[in-house]
Amino acid sequence: MKKYSVYIGLIALGLLLGWMLFGGNSNTEEIHKHDAVAETNQMWTCSMHPQIMQSEAGDCPICGMDLIPAESSAEGLMADQFKLSENAMALANIQTTIVGENSSDVDTGFVLSGKITENENETATMPAHFDGRIEKLYINSLGERVTKGQAIAQIYSPDLIAAQQELITAYKLKASQPQLYTAVRNKFKNWRIHGTQLDQVEQTGQVKNSFTIFSHVSGVVTEITINKGSHIMDGKPIFKVSNLNSVWANFDVYENQISQFKKGQDIVVTTNAYPDKSFKGKVDFIDPILNTQTRTVKLRVVLNNKNELFKPGMFVEGKIKGIVSSNKEKVLIIPASAILWTGKRSVVYIKANANESIFEMREITLGNRINNNYQVLEGLNNGDEIVTNGTFTVDAAAQLQGKKSMMNRADTSESKPSMESMKMTFPVHFHKEFKETLSIYLNMKDAFIASDGNTVSGFAATMHQKAQNLNITSLGKMELAHFNKILAMLKVISETKEIENQREHFVILNENIVVIVMNIEDFNTTLYVQKCPMANNNNGAMWLSTEKDIRNPYYGETMMTCGSIIEEIN
Repeated sequence: MKKYSVYIGLIALGLLLGWMLFGGNSNTEEIHKHDAVAETNQMWTCSMHPQIMQSEAGDCPICGMDLIPAESSAEGLMADQFKLSENAMALANIQTTIVGENSSDVDTGFVLSGKITENENETATMPAHFDGRIEKLYINSLGERVTKGQAIAQIYSPDLIAAQQELITAYKLKASQPQLYTAVRNKFKNWRIHGTQLDQVEQTGQVKNSFTIFSHVSGVVTEITINKGSHIMDGKPIFKVSNLNSVWANFDVYENQISQFKKGQDIVVTTNAYPDKSFKGKVDFIDPILNTQTRTVKLRVVLNNKNELFKPGMFVEGKIKGIVSSNKEKVLIIPASAILWTGKRSVVYIKANANESIFEMREITLGNRINNNYQVLEGLNNGDEIVTNGTFTVDAAAQLQGKKSMMNRADTSESKPSMESMKMTFPVHFHKEFKETLSIYLNMKDAFIASDGNTVSGFAATMHQKAQNLNITSLGKMELAHFNKILAMLKVISETKEIENQREHFVILNENIVVIVMNIEDFNTTLYVQKCPMANNNNGAMWLSTEKDIRNPYYGETMMTCGSIIEEIN
């Protein structure tokens, strides 16, 4: 029995030693292996192009942005929530702000840029009252002050020469024909010729070769339209003057800010010429017509200028409070950096848990823009914590985890055209003729990249004219439908020079051109079908290019490299 107990003890000891020597090391190795695998399995993606997935950090092959860690899905969260690691939060510098926490510190005022101009209600023109030639000019430079009755020029006029002869004759017959004398004398009054000069002509009986004319307006000269030796015509201006005791400050107001201003609002005007001074005024006028080039309207302020501090042409700034909603409790203000736009929607990302990096997307309704902030009319509450820096990174993480996001396009296969739905047949002669129009198309595409609406319009007109001459008599119904759509889009693009309007029709043009090109054979060069997922209100839009490098015609320099190659055509 004792011997049996010894055997059992030895076996137990052997098992213990075996586990210590081999089992423990094996387990440790498994742990290290697990950590190594976990580390190796870390994937990296692009915040702008979440379809990019790489096993190592680096640059996005599409846009060149730094790749960020891709997050795996988290458990124990609501359907639309997702979690980011502390590492990802730090790398992307994601920052959050509590809505309404510092609302009292938010500057709701607008700073407008403007320029001083003459008060056009205080301007006057000195016109010529007869035809003639300037012999001497006493007003020679802008900024001169002119007073009423001041001599401004000496003028030779054949009409005055003849009228003086009549005056001399009428003066001799004054006693017998006073009415004739008065009529001749009044002719000179209509020409604004002063009486002393006429008295000399009457008394001496000598005709004057030139007459001095005198100003009947007062002010500072702002424009001179003639010079010595030039001819004047009855009714044409000689110079213009302005009373600079008051001036206008004209400010530019953007289209989306118009509702924030009304006549009578207080405004504080400052200028770099007098950095220690500020000047108070009121909104006097808001232009009812929008400038279609700058998308702005003019807001005008009348400023007192008796001390002549303001000079026409001087740049100024105006600080003005916007019109605040009467229901202040429902209007919150958030930074513009927190907002993502997708079509007509505006979205932000909420931090759902104050103690963990858990986020979810929320749609909001925006009010007016105030400097770098927006009013939020619906969708947020006081105390909500929102992402204000790194918003695109958070959105990319949502897309990667299949959660509700700005674009929410988990199925990237949709980005590639379906060849099965594009199969068409074109006659051989059409292949050759249509390919000849593509060089014009490529030039037009480059003009879109440069955001040059005038050049785009010109190329569209040229391509439309050339396409109209193609032989399409043997095209089938479906083929003809695509071709006619191309003609219609080219015509619309050629008739406008507004680049954003042109781009909207360029989307439809490409949808039809790509279909035809993919059914044409034997190109001399490779064509690349490229697509930007964010164009066309985030529905995506295609275009053709002979280069692999992405140069986006829908955004130009704004997002030049947004897009990817989805098809090659040889």
